[in-house]
Formats: sequence, structure tokens, C-alpha cells
Amino acid sequence: MVIKIVVLFLVAMGVLAMFGKLRYPGQQRIEAMKCPRCGKYRLGKSPCDCSGKG
Repeated sequence: MVIKIVVLFLVAMGVLAMFGKLRYPGQQRIEAMKCPRCGKYRLGKSPCDCSGKG
């Protein structure tokens, strides 16, 4: 009985790992919104607070 529980747990973890590797749509656009200098998210079209021209 315990072995069945362990096997089901490992299978569930494997399935979650496969879904975790998938990339959701729009992830590239979200990464483009970060400041290349400090890594903060930029809101709107204003420059970043780190005084960089990111």
C-alpha cells in the first residue's frame, strides 16, 4: 500500500515537472518589460528609476 502511494506521488511530481517546463504565451513580452540594467519591471513608457536609459 505504501509503495502505491510513493509511486503515485512520484508520477504526480513527474507530471507537474513536465507542465512546469512549458512556457506560457506572452512570456517573451513580459521579459522585454524588464529594465536591462537593474532587472526591475518598467511600467508604461517612462524610463527606469535606476537612472539608466533602459
